[in-house]
Amino acid sequence: MELLKTKTGLKGALTVPADKSISHRSIMFGAISHGRTTIHNFLRAEDCLSSVAVFKALGVKIEDDGEDIIVEGAGFNNLKAPKDILDAGNSGTTMRLVLGILAGQPFDSKIAGDASLNRRPMERVMGPLRTMGGNLQGKDGSEFPPIEVTGTSLSAISYEMPIASAQVKSAILFAALQAEGLTTIIEKEKSRNHTEEMIKQFGGEISVDDKTITVSGGQKLVGQEVTVPGDISSAAFYLVAASLLPESDLHLKHVGVNPTRTGILDVLQDMGADIQQVGFDQQNQAADLLIKNAPLKASEIGGEIIPRLIDELPVIALAATQAEGTTIIRDAQELKVKETNRIDATAKELNKLGANIETTDDGMIIHGPTPLHGGAVDSHGDHRIGMMLQVAALLTEEAVELSHPEAINISYPDFFTDLSSLI
Repeated sequence: MELLKTKTGLKGALTVPADKSISHRSIMFGAISHGRTTIHNFLRAEDCLSSVAVFKALGVKIEDDGEDIIVEGAGFNNLKAPKDILDAGNSGTTMRLVLGILAGQPFDSKIAGDASLNRRPMERVMGPLRTMGGNLQGKDGSEFPPIEVTGTSLSAISYEMPIASAQVKSAILFAALQAEGLTTIIEKEKSRNHTEEMIKQFGGEISVDDKTITVSGGQKLVGQEVTVPGDISSAAFYLVAASLLPESDLHLKHVGVNPTRTGILDVLQDMGADIQQVGFDQQNQAADLLIKNAPLKASEIGGEIIPRLIDELPVIALAATQAEGTTIIRDAQELKVKETNRIDATAKELNKLGANIETTDDGMIIHGPTPLHGGAVDSHGDHRIGMMLQVAALLTEEAVELSHPEAINISYPDFFTDLSSLI
C-alpha cells in the first residue's frame, strides 16, 4: 500500500490505543484470580485477543460487552485441560507468559503460534521453568514452538536472569505463584514491572528490592477492576513524527508513564525533543503528553535504559537518522528475537529510503542527518517496523510503498486512520 504523506506537522489531540502489556496481563491475572475482574479500555488488537482465546480454551469465562472485558476468575486450581492445541497467534507475550502458568498445572497441554512465532526461541523461558521442575519440550527437542507441557508440581528457585526480559521474568513469576516455597529472581537490569505491580493489585504479596524480587507460592489472588492506560509503545510513533515534522503541535491523552517504560521519553528529551507531561494520573501511572517540533542531536543509547525502551528502538533509530551527529545503539541483542530481527530489518528498510545505518552485533550506528526519499519497503510481518516506516514516509517527498501493512493490526488496527486525523 502507498503510505500517508503530509506537507506540515502533526496537529491536534489523540487518545492512543490501550497498553498492550497491561492488556495481556489483565486477562491472565483475571483468569487465575478468584471472582470477577472488569477491564476498562482493553486493547482489542490481535495479540491481546490471542490471550483471550487461550484462556477461553482453558475454561475461563470471558465476555466482551462492547465496553469492558469481564473475566470470571477460575483461580490456578480450576483451569481446565484444553481440548486442542492452544493458539497464541503472533503473540510472544501470550506464549511466554502462559508457559509459566501451564508449567504448574496438573494437566498436559500444547501451545503453538503462527509461522513467525514458531520461529521465536523459547529456551529462555523453558530453562528456568525446568529448573523449577517443569516439563516443557519444544518441537523435535528444539527450543521452538509448538511447546508441549506435561503437568507437574513446581518448586521455588533462586534465579539470576542472564538477560533483561520482562517476558521471562513474568513467566517465572506466574510459575512461582504456583510453586512450593519462596522464589527469588535477580534481574540483570530492571525491566518493565507490570507483572509485579499487578500481583499487588490483585491482592498478592511480592517484595522488590532494587533488582531482587521475591514471591511465595500458594497465594490466592482476587479479581479487580483494571483501567488500562494508553500504550507508550504506540505513542512512540507520534512522539517521533511530531518531533521531526515542522509546525507540529500534538496532544496525546492519558499515556502510560510507568517509569520502567519511559525510556523513549528520556532519550528523545536528551536528543533535544520538546515533550512535556501534564495532568499526571497517579493511580493508573498515566499522563498527557504535549509534543512540538524541535531539532534533534545524536545520542548514545545503551546499558540499563535498553529494557525501558526495547520496543521503541526501531522508531528511535528513525529519529536518529534526522539528528545531528552519529547515534550509537548498543546492548540491544533482544531486538534480534522479536517478531523479526529488528536490528537488521530497521537498518535494511531505512537504508532503502536513504538512511545511513550500520548494524552491529548488539545494535546500530546511525549517521545523521540524512534526507529520506521514497521507495518500496517491507514490514517483514512486524507491526513496529511497519508503523516506523509509515513515520519515515511522512519525511519524504516521494511516495513510499509498504508491503505487508496488515502486520500493524497486531497492536494498532486503527493506526492509519488515527494518523490521518492529525495530518
